[in-house]
Amino acid sequence: MRLIPTAWAVAILLLTSSTTQATSSPPHSQRLSPLKQITTASPSLLSIEYYEDGPADGEAVILVHGFPFSIDSYASVTPLLIDRGYRVIVSHLRGFGGTRFLHPNTPRSAEQAALGSDIIALMDALNIKNATCAGYDWGSVAVNSATALWPERCTRMVAANSYLVQNRSTAWVPSDPNTEATMWYYYLFLTPRGAAGLAQSPKEWTRTLWTKNSPNWNFTEEYLDLTTTALYNPDFVDIAVNFYRNRLLYAPGDPAFVDLADRLDSQPPITVPAVTLDPEESVVLKPADASASAKFFTGPRCHHRLPGIGENIPYEAPQAFANAIFQVHNLDNGDDECGAI
Repeated sequence: MRLIPTAWAVAILLLTSSTTQATSSPPHSQRLSPLKQITTASPSLLSIEYYEDGPADGEAVILVHGFPFSIDSYASVTPLLIDRGYRVIVSHLRGFGGTRFLHPNTPRSAEQAALGSDIIALMDALNIKNATCAGYDWGSVAVNSATALWPERCTRMVAANSYLVQNRSTAWVPSDPNTEATMWYYYLFLTPRGAAGLAQSPKEWTRTLWTKNSPNWNFTEEYLDLTTTALYNPDFVDIAVNFYRNRLLYAPGDPAFVDLADRLDSQPPITVPAVTLDPEESVVLKPADASASAKFFTGPRCHHRLPGIGENIPYEAPQAFANAIFQVHNLDNGDDECGAI
């Protein structure tokens, strides 16, 4: 069942059309532009909106954003990578920006198997054999899943908060009360009231989540407005609430991904070179040392805590994020030094 009432869906579609036009004429340098579209193959036929720059024969880097964010969080990271000769691809997640489902009956699933599969489907569509996969927040879930299931494709990984692949059998195991309190929106999005609120005011929801989840981040109104344009997608609300409903077992996954979902329940390790980042100002996913998630990494790994940084690492600390990508390539070349980034 679709979650957006008809009037809201119409309004979002109208806003989306104006947003799509705006991407061809960026209001300022923080927007990645121009954007492209490419169609992926089944099981989820998508028209993915993405940004690409750098030499076609450069080593590919796939950058994945989080919620509620957009590809523009990487606007200051991409030139740093391009200057080093990388081919950079930054795509909007399903339900964000100009990424669209091609069939109305495709389940609007944001389960971890779907997000990971979308990375591989994008690589297939672009004829990319392998890449460094990097992300934060939902993007970490996506790159964790893709790297764990397809290490021959995602051959290096950079991820915030280390390892976020979920074993669904532990979904109802509670954390301590203080941690549960920071996850208030997980539970609100289980309800029609939460979905309705997100549909009614995505900008104010984004402001609230940024303020509460990264309390020391002084984002600008301009950047908030820029990001919000990516949320006027007809599937945004369905995708946003499904992510939390699926992780808390209140919504089933897409049957097309059942085998991959079962494999992820075993929490397969990351076997490729990895650099993991813990922002110290993240409220929901608190920073930890490398030992807390060491069992999930069997390949070479460097772990860094980032003082003064909240959830949106690539926007708040673009040089550190780019340096993590440079460092993971050194690990891949046999350099096991984990110097500061």
